[in-house]
Parts: sequence; structure tokens; C-alpha cells
Amino acid sequence: MKEHLLSLARGRQGHFRLESGHHGDLWFQLETLCLHSRDIRPFAARLAAQLAKYEIEVVCGPLVEGAFVGLLVSQELGCEFVYAERFADAAREGLFPVEYRLPKALQPAVKGKLVAIVNDVTSAGSAVRGTFFDLQAQGAGVVVIGALLALGDAISEFAFEHHVALELPERMPNHLWAPSGCPLCVAGIPLEIAGTS
Repeated sequence: MKEHLLSLARGRQGHFRLESGHHGDLWFQLETLCLHSRDIRPFAARLAAQLAKYEIEVVCGPLVEGAFVGLLVSQELGCEFVYAERFADAAREGLFPVEYRLPKALQPAVKGKLVAIVNDVTSAGSAVRGTFFDLQAQGAGVVVIGALLALGDAISEFAFEHHVALELPERMPNHLWAPSGCPLCVAGIPLEIAGTS
């Protein structure tokens, strides 16, 4: 099943600067994940089945592709759906420079509710982290994080640190480096900003 998911996401090897600011050697073209929505539904249903035990009232997905998956999961669970928008500050440097926030009209929908954050594929987890912190600020009770696929252990560490359950139908190893410790930079391999080509 993982191989089919990976084929939908069109992964490739290289040297990439990820949204989190980390450097990595694997990139997925997630824009193609929902190109054929019928193909992604079984993956969303599988994740929804894992999330059902948490009695979630609202699913929140970070835009863009995480929100598409989150919407499918919310339909399976029969609960409400909200999304978090991405805000990048070009002047902000370091790791995790991007923020995610719920639109004002959706903020009351999560206050005091049991919420699942649902994403497509997560590695360093910048979209999940940003969404988590905004949901907390809105008074939501984030009880679980779910993603179709986790790359590496960063999201597991984040969930453990914040006492949130984690449901991941698929996992695979991944390499992430802070820019200052990136062996691909040392080797002189050209850096590509992920998602720009």
C-alpha cells in the first residue's frame, strides 16, 4: 500500500531545502497526491479508521494538500472540518519560519472541541507544528495527529513532547539536517528549494 501512495506523490532524490528550513535528500511532489481523488480515498479511510477511537469533533488540515486529506478524513468520520492557512515571513530566518493559522471565521468552530490534525506526508512537521500552536491559541483540544505517511522520527518526537497521540498508517526513514550540518552542502551538491520546480 505504501508503494502505491509513494507513486501518487512522485518522490525523488536530491538536495532540498524544505519548508521547515531543514535540508533533506527526499522530496515528494504532493501537489499530485489528490490528482485522482478516487485513488487517495482508501488511504484517507484507513487513517480515519485509526482516528475513530479518539471521538474527534473536528478535523483540521493544513493547506494545501493536508487540508484535502483532512476533508476526506472528516467525511469518513462524519465530523466537522476546518483548515489552517500558510503564512510565510521572508524576513524570518532559522528553522520553522512558516506559520499556519485558521481563518477568523473558523476559529470559533474549534474552541473547546476535540480536534485531530490531519496531514498528507510529514517529515520535520512544520505544517503540523504551526497548525497545532494556532489550534491551542484558539482553545482547541488537540488530541491526535494523523498523517498518511511519516518520514523519519521528527513528528513522533513532537507528539511525545506535547502529549498528543499519533496515528500513522505508514512510515519510512528520512534524512533531515540543519543547514549548518548538511553533508550535501559540504559535498557541494546544488540546493533546490522544495516545491519551486
